[in-house]
Amino acid sequence: MTFSSQIINNNQRKAILLIVTFITIFIPACSNIESKTEVIESPQAIELVKPERQSTQSDTGQRFPPDPYSKTNKQRIPPKATLNIMAVGDMMLGTDYPDYRLAPNDGRDLLEGVSTILSQADITFGNLEGTFGSAGKSEKDCPDVRRCYVFRMPPRYAGYLKQAGFDVMSLANNHTRDFGDSGRLLTMQTLDDEGIKHSGLMDDIARWEMKGLKIVLIAFAPFRGAHDFLDLDYVKATIENLALKHDIVMVSFHAGAEGETQTRIPFETEYFHGENRGNVALFAHTAIEAGADVILGHGPHVPRAIELYRGKIIAYSLGNFCTTLGINVAGRNGLAPILSIRIDQNGDFISGKIISARQIRPGGPQIDSKHRAARLMKQLTQQDFPLTPLEIDEFGSITIKPPDSPIIKL
Repeated sequence: MTFSSQIINNNQRKAILLIVTFITIFIPACSNIESKTEVIESPQAIELVKPERQSTQSDTGQRFPPDPYSKTNKQRIPPKATLNIMAVGDMMLGTDYPDYRLAPNDGRDLLEGVSTILSQADITFGNLEGTFGSAGKSEKDCPDVRRCYVFRMPPRYAGYLKQAGFDVMSLANNHTRDFGDSGRLLTMQTLDDEGIKHSGLMDDIARWEMKGLKIVLIAFAPFRGAHDFLDLDYVKATIENLALKHDIVMVSFHAGAEGETQTRIPFETEYFHGENRGNVALFAHTAIEAGADVILGHGPHVPRAIELYRGKIIAYSLGNFCTTLGINVAGRNGLAPILSIRIDQNGDFISGKIISARQIRPGGPQIDSKHRAARLMKQLTQQDFPLTPLEIDEFGSITIKPPDSPIIKL
């Protein structure tokens, strides 16, 4: 074989090698491009591919691969946290003092009609009227025990609250000391044993964490030993301090005049049997200006209006909820609203619903298909806050009106 023929053969080998390389690399690549084009054209296929890409997204929407060496490369940020809070008013599950006034089946069925709803919330709140205990004498001045309102529930009843979904209770009211300070401390210990948080006694503040948020609840009342509802300087300073250390500040209050006719907010100091029950609107606005995010009121035994103030929700009274023998539940006193609200991680109100329930003795609260509580609170809100940005429909859904919505003046 000559030298020239060797060169030709070598060139031929190189050409063949190039052709083989072309077939091996370029054609499969083209095939992959075609298959990716088919995936992009199929919405369902896109959803299947996305989790495998593990890419981030720029502000312009263009995908780019994550840089493992970048200091700004972080794990995927979850959506902003929201909280669903359910709140009810006064609760007194029965008393054995001065005689037995307990519900059938030892009260086990009292909350059965609403427990499925209450247990769905992130936080479920109520106001506990009375104490837990099994012995002792009332420290109230009661010349006639048949006409004196003193409430002592068997300690086992705290378990019914837990089973129904309650997470935190207010102990700031005029019945928490029915058996003195010892009775109140026993009540606190009984709730602690069930894992239910509480606030009411001075320095008794409920704190916990949920969804990465630090949450606190403090309960005020115009009664001895409670966080002082009437001292607005104290209210302001205390809430400001709590707001510095917590993401969400919930405030409860037990105030205002009592009775079926006390559904309207007077926007002035209220009195009941000569006792100063405070200015509920002034208190609520002061609390929010100091850093509160949610205000939950009770005390009048009837529902009142709700207000949106600086983006925060105020419920001025949630009425009675589960109050057995010894407390009037006729007419409006028997309405038992469940306020369900959704707030963002800044405490701002997003949406809500007034779930109507009604007390029917000898049982506890039952869902009301006629939506009487919602319809009443809708009417009261329109009357007391005619310029409100809140819209409540006949079924109790609460939304914020668009900015350009017409305002109905009553």
